[in-house]
Amino acid sequence: MSVATDLTFPPLMWGEEAPDRAFDHAVMRATLGCDAGLIAYKLGAAEMEAALVFAPEVPLSKAMTMLPLCGVGFQNALGALAPPEVSVHLDWWGGIRVNGARCGGFRAMASERDPEALPDWLVIGFTLPLMPPSEDMGLTPDDTALFAEGCADVAPPTLLEAWSRHTLNWLNRWEDEGSASLHTEWRGLAHGVGEDVQNQSLTGAFLGVDEDFGMLLRDDKTTHLIPLTTVLEDGP
Repeated sequence: MSVATDLTFPPLMWGEEAPDRAFDHAVMRATLGCDAGLIAYKLGAAEMEAALVFAPEVPLSKAMTMLPLCGVGFQNALGALAPPEVSVHLDWWGGIRVNGARCGGFRAMASERDPEALPDWLVIGFTLPLMPPSEDMGLTPDDTALFAEGCADVAPPTLLEAWSRHTLNWLNRWEDEGSASLHTEWRGLAHGVGEDVQNQSLTGAFLGVDEDFGMLLRDDKTTHLIPLTTVLEDGP
């Protein structure tokens, strides 16, 4: 592990290069009681990873807003660095889409899974493929990599720094203004709204989200609310 010296993060955030997987490193540090604001990262030749540690002051059901918030921060960061013709969108469950194809995504883990409990920590992280696994992109038309979508000039360290700044900006806005502005921004970036989707055992029209970004899914009989906490991974 090494502390970042050549990367610049905004106030109250700092970086540590992970020896292996960035998400696992952030979870390990969170369980040991590190302060919120740690960004674990791993910048490889074929993919980049980063994970941010939060110490929520609201119940987990509301703290999960950090998943779409970090996604919006990422979209804003990449949108500012990529050529204007490159489109970046977000799946409800954390996936990143570049020019319509899947391109990595976000994941979340917390100290517990009770939606009404106040978690000790919450880790939100992403993995972004930079290089495609095969030169023949036709083999996986629904999956892509950043450098295959006209973004070869986007430097991973610069993207990481920009993500931290944009994420902190949205975090400050969320704390000051509530969720309204974040909802508006996210809706403009969300992939699949209005389309039929499958979520767990349910299939129906993705109508949008509730105040806490729970999915509203309408099937033939009723509208289901699927809490965002369902995408949490099991903790250590």
